[in-house]
Amino acid sequence: MIRFDPALPINARRGEICAAVEANPVVIVCGETGSGKTTQLPKMLLDMGRGAVTKMRGRIGHTQPRRIAARSVAARIAEELGSELGGTVGYKVRFHDKVGARSAIKLMTDGILLAETQGDRALREYGSIVVDEAHERNLNIDFLLGYLKRLTRERPDLKVIITSATIDAERFSKHFGGAPVIEVSGRLYPVEVRYRPVGGDAEDTTRDEEEQALADAVDELCREGEGDVLVFLPGEREIREAGETLQGLGYALS
Repeated sequence: MIRFDPALPINARRGEICAAVEANPVVIVCGETGSGKTTQLPKMLLDMGRGAVTKMRGRIGHTQPRRIAARSVAARIAEELGSELGGTVGYKVRFHDKVGARSAIKLMTDGILLAETQGDRALREYGSIVVDEAHERNLNIDFLLGYLKRLTRERPDLKVIITSATIDAERFSKHFGGAPVIEVSGRLYPVEVRYRPVGGDAEDTTRDEEEQALADAVDELCREGEGDVLVFLPGEREIREAGETLQGLGYALS
Protein backbone atom coordinates (compact mmCIF):
# COMPACT_ATOMS: atom_id res chain seq x y z
CA MET A 1 0.00 0.00 0.00
CA ILE A 2 1.27 3.44 -0.97
CA ARG A 3 0.03 6.09 1.44
CA PHE A 4 0.12 9.82 0.77
CA ASP A 5 0.14 12.26 3.68
CA PRO A 6 -2.66 14.82 3.09
CA ALA A 7 -0.76 17.34 5.21
CA LEU A 8 1.89 17.68 2.48
CA PRO A 9 0.80 20.38 -0.01
CA ILE A 10 1.99 18.44 -3.07
CA ASN A 11 -0.47 15.64 -2.43
CA ALA A 12 -3.38 18.02 -3.03
CA ARG A 13 -2.09 18.28 -6.63
CA ARG A 14 -1.45 14.56 -7.09
CA GLY A 15 -4.15 14.02 -9.69
CA GLU A 16 -2.98 17.00 -11.75
CA ILE A 17 0.66 15.92 -11.56
CA CYS A 18 -0.07 12.32 -12.59
CA ALA A 19 -2.23 13.48 -15.51
CA ALA A 20 0.53 15.81 -16.69
CA VAL A 21 3.12 13.02 -16.48
CA GLU A 22 0.88 10.71 -18.53
CA ALA A 23 0.39 13.36 -21.21
CA ASN A 24 3.90 14.85 -21.45
CA PRO A 25 7.49 13.57 -21.68
CA VAL A 26 8.73 16.30 -19.29
CA VAL A 27 6.93 18.00 -16.39
CA ILE A 28 8.31 20.82 -14.23
CA VAL A 29 7.21 20.77 -10.58
CA CYS A 30 8.21 23.83 -8.60
CA GLY A 31 7.62 24.62 -4.98
CA GLU A 32 9.21 25.80 -1.79
CA THR A 33 10.83 23.69 0.88
CA GLY A 34 8.26 21.70 2.82
CA SER A 35 5.90 20.97 -0.06
CA GLY A 36 6.86 17.28 -0.04
CA LYS A 37 7.97 17.07 -3.67
CA THR A 38 11.21 15.20 -2.95
CA THR A 39 9.61 12.24 -1.17
CA GLN A 40 6.18 12.16 -2.78
CA LEU A 41 6.97 12.39 -6.51
CA PRO A 42 8.66 8.97 -6.75
CA LYS A 43 5.76 7.47 -4.77
CA MET A 44 3.31 8.99 -7.25
CA LEU A 45 5.23 7.43 -10.14
CA LEU A 46 5.23 4.09 -8.35
CA ASP A 47 1.49 4.38 -7.74
CA MET A 48 1.03 5.03 -11.48
CA GLY A 49 2.53 1.61 -12.20
CA ARG A 50 5.94 2.90 -13.16
CA GLY A 51 9.10 1.58 -11.53
CA ALA A 52 8.82 -2.03 -12.68
CA VAL A 53 12.31 -3.55 -12.86
CA THR A 54 12.02 -4.59 -16.50
CA LYS A 55 13.45 -3.27 -19.75
CA MET A 56 9.92 -2.37 -20.86
CA ARG A 57 9.15 -0.06 -17.94
CA GLY A 58 12.35 0.64 -16.05
CA ARG A 59 13.17 1.88 -12.59
CA ILE A 60 12.35 5.29 -11.19
CA GLY A 61 15.64 7.17 -11.06
CA HIS A 62 15.77 10.03 -8.57
CA THR A 63 18.79 12.36 -8.48
CA GLN A 64 20.05 14.58 -5.69
CA PRO A 65 22.91 17.10 -5.85
CA ARG A 66 24.64 15.60 -2.78
CA ARG A 67 25.48 12.12 -1.52
CA ILE A 68 24.16 12.65 1.97
CA ALA A 69 20.83 13.85 0.54
CA ALA A 70 20.57 10.80 -1.74
CA ARG A 71 21.06 8.45 1.21
CA SER A 72 18.72 10.28 3.59
CA VAL A 73 15.93 10.68 1.01
CA ALA A 74 16.19 6.98 0.13
CA ALA A 75 15.88 6.08 3.80
CA ARG A 76 12.84 8.33 4.22
CA ILE A 77 10.99 6.99 1.17
CA ALA A 78 11.78 3.41 2.19
CA GLU A 79 10.38 4.14 5.66
CA GLU A 80 7.17 5.59 4.19
CA LEU A 81 6.77 2.52 1.98
CA GLY A 82 7.49 0.13 4.85
CA SER A 83 10.53 -1.26 3.06
CA GLU A 84 14.14 -1.88 4.01
CA LEU A 85 16.82 0.02 2.12
CA GLY A 86 17.88 -2.13 -0.81
CA GLY A 87 14.34 -3.44 -1.18
CA THR A 88 11.76 -1.35 -2.98
CA VAL A 89 14.01 1.68 -2.53
CA GLY A 90 17.79 1.74 -2.95
CA TYR A 91 20.53 4.28 -3.44
CA LYS A 92 23.84 4.54 -5.27
CA VAL A 93 26.50 7.10 -4.46
CA ARG A 94 30.26 7.12 -4.80
CA PHE A 95 31.74 4.13 -2.89
CA HIS A 96 28.26 2.87 -1.84
CA ASP A 97 25.72 0.86 -3.84
CA LYS A 98 22.64 -0.30 -1.98
CA VAL A 99 20.31 -1.09 -4.88
CA GLY A 100 18.68 -4.52 -4.90
CA ALA A 101 17.60 -6.54 -7.91
CA ARG A 102 13.97 -5.61 -7.17
CA SER A 103 14.48 -1.95 -6.25
CA ALA A 104 11.86 0.12 -8.07
CA ILE A 105 13.13 3.51 -6.86
CA LYS A 106 16.83 4.35 -7.09
CA LEU A 107 18.26 7.45 -5.43
CA MET A 108 21.62 8.69 -6.69
CA THR A 109 23.66 11.83 -7.25
CA ASP A 110 23.52 13.69 -10.56
CA GLY A 111 27.11 12.62 -11.17
CA ILE A 112 26.27 8.93 -10.81
CA LEU A 113 23.50 9.16 -13.41
CA LEU A 114 25.80 11.02 -15.79
CA ALA A 115 28.48 8.36 -15.33
CA GLU A 116 25.95 5.65 -16.17
CA THR A 117 25.41 7.18 -19.61
CA GLN A 118 28.88 5.92 -20.54
CA GLY A 119 27.74 2.31 -20.36
CA ASP A 120 24.04 2.82 -21.18
CA ARG A 121 23.62 5.81 -23.47
CA ALA A 122 19.85 5.41 -23.66
CA LEU A 123 19.53 4.91 -19.87
CA ARG A 124 17.32 1.87 -20.49
CA GLU A 125 17.49 0.97 -16.79
CA TYR A 126 15.04 3.82 -16.14
CA GLY A 127 11.48 4.40 -17.27
CA SER A 128 11.14 7.59 -15.22
CA ILE A 129 13.73 10.08 -13.97
CA VAL A 130 13.24 12.77 -11.31
CA VAL A 131 15.90 15.48 -11.31
CA ASP A 132 15.49 17.11 -7.91
CA GLU A 133 16.73 20.58 -6.89
CA ALA A 134 17.57 21.44 -10.52
CA HIS A 135 17.73 25.15 -9.66
CA GLU A 136 21.10 24.53 -7.96
CA ARG A 137 22.56 24.45 -11.48
CA ASN A 138 25.86 22.72 -10.86
CA LEU A 139 27.86 21.39 -13.81
CA ASN A 140 26.46 17.86 -13.49
CA ILE A 141 22.86 19.11 -13.48
CA ASP A 142 23.43 21.31 -16.54
CA PHE A 143 24.98 18.42 -18.50
CA LEU A 144 22.18 16.12 -17.35
CA LEU A 145 19.42 18.52 -18.44
CA GLY A 146 20.98 18.81 -21.87
CA TYR A 147 21.36 15.06 -22.17
CA LEU A 148 17.78 14.34 -21.07
CA LYS A 149 16.39 16.88 -23.55
CA ARG A 150 17.91 14.88 -26.38
CA LEU A 151 17.05 11.54 -24.81
CA THR A 152 13.33 12.29 -24.51
CA ARG A 153 13.22 12.68 -28.30
CA GLU A 154 14.87 9.28 -28.76
CA ARG A 155 12.82 7.53 -26.05
CA PRO A 156 9.12 8.48 -26.12
CA ASP A 157 8.52 6.01 -23.27
CA LEU A 158 10.74 7.95 -20.87
CA LYS A 159 9.12 10.30 -18.35
CA VAL A 160 11.17 13.12 -16.81
CA ILE A 161 10.17 15.30 -13.85
CA ILE A 162 12.27 18.34 -13.02
CA THR A 163 11.82 19.97 -9.62
CA SER A 164 12.87 23.55 -9.12
CA ALA A 165 12.40 26.63 -7.04
CA THR A 166 9.70 28.88 -8.46
CA ILE A 167 12.18 31.47 -9.73
CA ASP A 168 13.67 29.13 -12.36
CA ALA A 169 10.58 27.18 -13.45
CA GLU A 170 9.89 29.05 -16.70
CA ARG A 171 13.51 28.77 -17.80
CA PHE A 172 13.41 24.99 -17.40
CA SER A 173 10.06 24.85 -19.20
CA LYS A 174 11.48 26.79 -22.15
CA HIS A 175 14.54 24.52 -22.27
CA PHE A 176 12.26 21.50 -22.68
CA GLY A 177 10.11 23.05 -25.39
CA GLY A 178 7.32 24.46 -23.24
CA ALA A 179 6.97 21.62 -20.74
CA PRO A 180 4.03 22.15 -18.34
CA VAL A 181 4.79 23.78 -14.99
CA ILE A 182 2.90 22.78 -11.85
CA GLU A 183 3.42 25.06 -8.86
CA VAL A 184 3.07 23.66 -5.35
CA SER A 185 2.97 25.79 -2.23
CA GLY A 186 5.27 25.03 0.68
CA ARG A 187 4.48 24.84 4.37
CA LEU A 188 5.79 28.19 5.53
CA TYR A 189 6.47 29.13 9.12
CA PRO A 190 7.35 32.54 10.55
CA VAL A 191 11.12 33.16 10.50
CA GLU A 192 13.00 35.51 12.79
CA VAL A 193 16.49 36.47 11.64
CA ARG A 194 19.17 37.09 14.24
CA TYR A 195 22.82 37.89 13.64
CA ARG A 196 25.28 36.43 16.08
CA PRO A 197 28.95 37.39 15.57
CA VAL A 198 31.49 34.56 15.49
CA GLY A 199 34.13 36.75 17.04
CA GLY A 200 37.07 38.45 15.38
CA ASP A 201 37.47 38.82 11.63
CA ALA A 202 35.14 36.34 9.90
CA GLU A 203 37.75 35.68 7.22
CA ASP A 204 40.34 34.67 9.81
CA THR A 205 38.22 32.35 11.96
CA THR A 206 39.43 28.80 12.41
CA ARG A 207 37.27 25.69 12.06
CA ASP A 208 37.36 25.23 15.85
CA GLU A 209 36.11 28.79 16.37
CA GLU A 210 33.30 28.22 13.86
CA GLU A 211 32.25 25.00 15.60
CA GLN A 212 32.31 26.73 18.98
CA ALA A 213 30.19 29.57 17.58
CA LEU A 214 27.68 27.01 16.28
CA ALA A 215 27.58 25.27 19.67
CA ASP A 216 27.06 28.61 21.43
CA ALA A 217 24.21 29.53 19.06
CA VAL A 218 22.47 26.18 19.55
CA ASP A 219 22.90 26.45 23.32
CA GLU A 220 21.44 29.95 23.28
CA LEU A 221 18.37 28.75 21.35
CA CYS A 222 17.85 25.72 23.58
CA ARG A 223 17.76 27.90 26.66
CA GLU A 224 14.63 29.58 25.24
CA GLY A 225 12.60 26.37 25.51
CA GLU A 226 12.01 22.96 23.99
CA GLY A 227 12.09 22.42 20.23
CA ASP A 228 14.19 21.38 17.26
CA VAL A 229 17.07 23.21 15.60
CA LEU A 230 17.87 22.88 11.89
CA VAL A 231 21.48 23.73 11.01
CA PHE A 232 22.57 24.44 7.42
CA LEU A 233 26.19 23.63 6.59
CA PRO A 234 28.13 23.69 3.30
CA GLY A 235 29.28 20.07 3.03
CA GLU A 236 29.28 16.53 4.41
CA ARG A 237 32.54 17.01 6.31
CA GLU A 238 31.21 20.09 8.10
CA ILE A 239 27.97 18.28 8.90
CA ARG A 240 29.79 15.34 10.48
CA GLU A 241 32.16 17.55 12.49
CA ALA A 242 29.33 19.77 13.73
CA GLY A 243 27.34 16.66 14.66
CA GLU A 244 30.22 15.30 16.70
CA THR A 245 30.60 18.65 18.47
CA LEU A 246 26.90 18.88 19.36
CA GLN A 247 26.70 15.23 20.44
CA GLY A 248 29.68 15.84 22.69
CA LEU A 249 27.68 18.59 24.38
CA GLY A 250 24.77 16.22 24.97
CA TYR A 251 22.44 17.23 22.15
CA ALA A 252 20.44 14.51 20.36
CA LEU A 253 20.77 14.44 16.58
CA SER A 254 18.27 13.14 14.03
